[in-house]
Amino acid sequence: MTPEVWAPRAHRVDLVLPPGTDGSFAGAERVPLEPDPDRAGWWRADRDLPDGADYAFALDDGPPRPDPRSARQPYGVDGPSQVVDTNAFAWTDDAWPGRDVRGQVLYELHVGTFTPEGTLDAAVDRLDHLVDLGVGVVELMPVAAFGGRWGWGYDGVALWAVHEPYGGPEALARFVDAAHARGLAVALDVVYNHLGPAGNYLPEFGPYFTDTHHTPWGPAVNLDAPGSAEIRAWILGNACRWLRDFHVDALRLDAVHALVDDSPRHLLAELADTVADLAATLGRPLSLIAESDENDPATTAPTADGGRGMTAQWADDVHHAVHAYLTGERHGYYVDFGSVAVLAKALTGVFVHDGTWSTFRDRPWGAPLPPGRDGHAFVVFDQDHDQVGNRALGDRPSARLDPGALAASAALVLVSPFTPMLFMGEEWGASTPWQYFTDHADPELGRAIQEGRSKEFGGHGWEALYGGEVDVPDPQDHATRDASVLDWSERGEGVHAALLAWYRTLIALRAERAVASGDLGDVVVRAQDDDATVVVTRPGVMVAFTRSDEDVVVALPDTDDAWRVAAAWDDAARLSETDAGPGLTLGPRSVAVLLTTPRAAADPARP
Repeated sequence: MTPEVWAPRAHRVDLVLPPGTDGSFAGAERVPLEPDPDRAGWWRADRDLPDGADYAFALDDGPPRPDPRSARQPYGVDGPSQVVDTNAFAWTDDAWPGRDVRGQVLYELHVGTFTPEGTLDAAVDRLDHLVDLGVGVVELMPVAAFGGRWGWGYDGVALWAVHEPYGGPEALARFVDAAHARGLAVALDVVYNHLGPAGNYLPEFGPYFTDTHHTPWGPAVNLDAPGSAEIRAWILGNACRWLRDFHVDALRLDAVHALVDDSPRHLLAELADTVADLAATLGRPLSLIAESDENDPATTAPTADGGRGMTAQWADDVHHAVHAYLTGERHGYYVDFGSVAVLAKALTGVFVHDGTWSTFRDRPWGAPLPPGRDGHAFVVFDQDHDQVGNRALGDRPSARLDPGALAASAALVLVSPFTPMLFMGEEWGASTPWQYFTDHADPELGRAIQEGRSKEFGGHGWEALYGGEVDVPDPQDHATRDASVLDWSERGEGVHAALLAWYRTLIALRAERAVASGDLGDVVVRAQDDDATVVVTRPGVMVAFTRSDEDVVVALPDTDDAWRVAAAWDDAARLSETDAGPGLTLGPRSVAVLLTTPRAAADPARP
């Protein structure tokens, strides 16, 4: 590798070469770089560094700093960078055809808490569980290098490097290769809207951040001010590196609503077209999944039509509608959710706030979804890292809902015309919480995060929900991370085993053509029993669930075909005849999934 760096503000740049292999700069050699005559602001060294060599840059005789494009930070985010030859990885996935994420079952996992070891290699040992479950895409929460041993990963500062405690870049390559060998695609969560508070040296190199825009987590990345062309290239190059050099199949882009870009061509549209070109070169599909709070149909509209070209986007409103209906929670951003009418709007139109008033935001929000939009363009879930981890205690729905309600929630997500996603452990109703944790070496920073976390929850109504004063777990306490590690031994026990079997059944049903459809146009939601029972139908598919403590009877929609019970929680469902015609009897607090079958092939004893 020939070291080079963009440092437009510097008058001198040195390549710093440590003498040993312990990350120390004591006695390091300094080699002056020369300005690149063809690229303004760029500096190049007149030497090549071999694979595994440590190096850093020093600006204007300042201290050594990691490379903004560092491929590896073996000594932490403050130490020297290391050369990595990704072409040396021993890949075995030449026959992997790739996979479009739309319509697949995604599985979000956090490397640091998926296993007790908290490494990518340990996660490989659990991939067969995901294959047995029926998952199609494994979505890794961010692996970019951040300060400390443990953290969520959304405070990364070396965005081109893989967090060393997870195993570094070679471990990510091994993980992707092992996933592909099992028929699993891999999506990687990336954060381009801000950087973390510890180990961020980018402002010393150039105008990576702007005062024009702000994010809730720190200074906004500069996308439209002077110098932004190089920063946009830094982001585009990073995205392509994961997809090309690490064979990743999709990127999940964190909080793109915080990527404020007033330039003529939005960064997302530029990224979409760049990735489309890369997919054509590689000969396999590549997907971009946006997390967006804007409820804007333009996010997934093609760039040729003026949209931003994302393959899919997260649909928080669907989660909020399902969660609020089943739990009764109305605090914070759930204030406008919880009714059957809102649930119906989410399940048929994705955006609840589609230009309507948002009480939580205190203003109108969103825009209507145009007719005919493919439901597979929207990733839905009943749990994810945000909706669990950003609760005051990090408690999962399994801490508040009975098994029947958990089963119903899963059915609404998995037997839907959307692209469903699971959060690690939900498939067995994991009892472990998933809490917010950090591991910053600076005690003042750690204390500020703890205080900020407690203050953040002050206005969300958690005391009323939890029945008293809430003691928010200390993010800096290692016990907070340890409490969030999955307990894999639960899978074979009691209701956990029953839920796991239920999830497997629901995912298997997605192989049915009617279930696999992404058509939102014919989805109908109706309620009865004072809204305690809800029925969701679309051609050939019906999901019925009840919160009632007694048996309920649901009328079956008219069809030329015969209905059959494809799945029933706790076997508490049966077809029946009523005065009004064929019906379904549901047991108390249960759920059933029905599919149609040609009447000639149906059991003549069934209605």
